[in-house]
Amino acid sequence: MKRLLGKKKLLKIYINTDDKYENSPLWEVILQKAKQNGLHGATVYKSVGGMGIHSEFKSYNLISISQSLPLIIEMIDTDEKIHTFIQLLDTFLEEALITLSDVEVIRYKHKEG
Repeated sequence: MKRLLGKKKLLKIYINTDDKYENSPLWEVILQKAKQNGLHGATVYKSVGGMGIHSEFKSYNLISISQSLPLIIEMIDTDEKIHTFIQLLDTFLEEALITLSDVEVIRYKHKEG
């Protein structure tokens, strides 16, 4: 997909594993809305630890049944698509850290399917 090559925007959304939106995991809702809005893709990273907005230390605990761990969702797309998606996020995100960076996609290979 040559249309993804070149200067793009990298959107990062920082949330927690236990964040919900209308009883669904927030990260799943964000991915569904990204797909519905034509973004090229997204990746969700689950961390083993971190310190959140309220300075609460969160880390993986083998004993605990429920975990609240930091998640990072990354998306790379055009400036227009990313900014449109950020406006949509503002309508339903209650707590999150969102960053935006310039990136240059130099190679994007995939099998046709």
